[in-house]
Amino acid sequence: MGEVTFEDRHYRDATLKGEAERARAPIPASVRFDETSGRIVVDFTNGAAFMVPARSIQGLENATVAQLAEVELLGETGLHWESLDVDFTIAGLMKGLFGTAKFMDAQRRGGQSRSAAKVEASRANGAKGGRPRKNG
Repeated sequence: MGEVTFEDRHYRDATLKGEAERARAPIPASVRFDETSGRIVVDFTNGAAFMVPARSIQGLENATVAQLAEVELLGETGLHWESLDVDFTIAGLMKGLFGTAKFMDAQRRGGQSRSAAKVEASRANGAKGGRPRKNG
């Protein structure tokens, strides 16, 4: 009964290692929406903070200020907006993952448009040798 098995030792060692890593890691202490800057701000126990533009996050683009202010910590790893049914991991946001691949691609393209007028103008410019060079 008093014998420690190989599995017990590994479990104990892994638990101790995890506890030590957690003690060194910054842990989210609070989160809020800063209306002045339009950013979600996560404050950590070590004094660090992370900010992300709220309307850059999928599902928050058209949220009201009141809805953005509803943000809450989801354990130690996530953010949650109850009325919007939106959840994100803090680690993901810190890596720049603000939504699905399709959403992120649309964000990267910004105001890019493929209207008939733009397509025609592009063809006309191409026929003339492309976009004129800038002088200066």
